[in-house]
Amino acid sequence: MPWCMLFADDIVLINKTRRGVNERLEVWRHALESKGFRMSRTKTEYLECKFGAKPTKAGVEVRLDSQVIPKRDSFKYLGSVIQGTGEIDEGVTHRIGVGWMKWRLETGVLYDKKVPPLLKDSFIKAHTVARKVQARKPDIFRIMQ
Repeated sequence: MPWCMLFADDIVLINKTRRGVNERLEVWRHALESKGFRMSRTKTEYLECKFGAKPTKAGVEVRLDSQVIPKRDSFKYLGSVIQGTGEIDEGVTHRIGVGWMKWRLETGVLYDKKVPPLLKDSFIKAHTVARKVQARKPDIFRIMQ
């Protein structure tokens, strides 16, 4: 079942076969070019997801016009890493790295002797409020639904 999603300046085309993706890609290319837009041939990439499916046919390449589109093993979009194998290793590693980076940033401010104590106090209060709001997120979402 083919379908597509449009995100600001990104398009996600989903199909069971590469041939189907090629057909949808050509439809998008013609539609955009008829309105004066151009699909970037250098930035366009594709990700083939293999979630326990049958192996794909060799010889069928994803193309934009006559140019072969490069294949990626993973994509990073809106902070999440999507892997073609269906695993989450890269995403988890990335999130852990971000957590450690934020920890180093916070402890750097709190233990820096050049930062005035009043600023440290306001920093701690702001983070305490943020943590309380994060802890109450499920309650807020239940109220909104």
